[in-house]
Amino acid sequence: MPETPRTEVYYDGACPVCSREIATYRRAEGAEGLCFVDVSRPDAALAPGLTREAALARMHVRRADGSMASGAAAFAALWSALPGWAWLGRLAALPLVTLMLELGYRGFLRVRKIWR
Repeated sequence: MPETPRTEVYYDGACPVCSREIATYRRAEGAEGLCFVDVSRPDAALAPGLTREAALARMHVRRADGSMASGAAAFAALWSALPGWAWLGRLAALPLVTLMLELGYRGFLRVRKIWR
């Protein structure tokens, strides 16, 4: 019997901030239905079309339907997949909110280089 597709979260486990945040999501209700992939590991299995370089540069989420999201849209997809966070996922998916979150995320990515 084929396995049911599930949401896959690609994150940089070498980033201390990223790892702590992912740990929070792993403890959330519904997280057992997600697949968390630490792309800092050389043996990490990546989604088709996702390079290791791109995966290390920013967070990516492959939704159960196979579509990919990165950056702020990836957070919205992740939150939408967790029952207790779904309200935040719906809010984050609003175009203006996504834009603001993306700008904040890009700022974080610049600062994150210090921690790596």
